[in-house]
Amino acid sequence: MIRVLVRRVALSGVLGGLLFAAKMAMAPLPNIEPVSLLVMLYAVCLGWPGLCAVYVYVLLEYAVWGLQLWSVCYLYVWLLLFCLARLLRQMDSPLGWAALSGFFGLGFGALCAPVCWAAGGWGAALSWWLAGIPWDLLHGAGNFVLALALFRPLRGLLDRLCRQYGFTP
Repeated sequence: MIRVLVRRVALSGVLGGLLFAAKMAMAPLPNIEPVSLLVMLYAVCLGWPGLCAVYVYVLLEYAVWGLQLWSVCYLYVWLLLFCLARLLRQMDSPLGWAALSGFFGLGFGALCAPVCWAAGGWGAALSWWLAGIPWDLLHGAGNFVLALALFRPLRGLLDRLCRQYGFTP
């Protein structure tokens, strides 16, 4: 029992660090990142324990960039994507995963707008969302392309690794 717990904690740390490192490696690209893809993969392949890796990533973001308005968004936007992917885990279509990831990227600013509303009212929320639309377009397009190209092969790899190392969600 303790051995399983230690393995899961270690896996969460490694996969959360991988999520952060992958995002940082792609940081020079404008709003194109592998986070959405990996969050979906963790939900599908690892089940609920994969959510720990997502929040290790969130904590690493906080540690590096500090706490700001976006910090609050990160508490629920990744949970939302994780839950959607978990619900759709039986889907086999790369196009379906690409659509989910793309729409998530397109809606990212809208998903974060409630925090701006709470902090500064409707004007702040609307201006946040409208100013971010060009970035959301890039985010959605990048998410779509990454998921279309990489979801299926990475899912196969992660499934094989989970079986090889005895990890069952």
